[in-house]
Amino acid sequence: MVFRFSEEKPLYIQIAEQLEDAIFTGTFPEETQIPSTTELSVSLQINPATVLKGMNILVSENVIYKKRGLGMFVSTGATEKIRNKRQERFYEDFISPLVSEAQKLGLSKDEINSLIERGYKNGD
Repeated sequence: MVFRFSEEKPLYIQIAEQLEDAIFTGTFPEETQIPSTTELSVSLQINPATVLKGMNILVSENVIYKKRGLGMFVSTGATEKIRNKRQERFYEDFISPLVSEAQKLGLSKDEINSLIERGYKNGD
């Protein structure tokens, strides 16, 4: 995990996002244990309360859960929850503004699709 202390985003949010990304990419598969608050705070040299605050975000989203006396584990279905959350955020952050701007420019749906296809071709 890499943290940007100069970034405006609080560390606990960065922790939650990076743990979420590790779960989404399979670093921590569903129903496996993730590193403890203490392990993360020592390895990252961050206050344990900050790490716990980030983990609690994922607990509240049912992405991870606590087994008393054992630690935190990735919930069954966590990957799908993360995928759905990211798809909705993708729509809100990119698609909605894209359509809004395209309408201002007078672009049709076919013209937008053509531009997206062009983007995919250039991305290969």
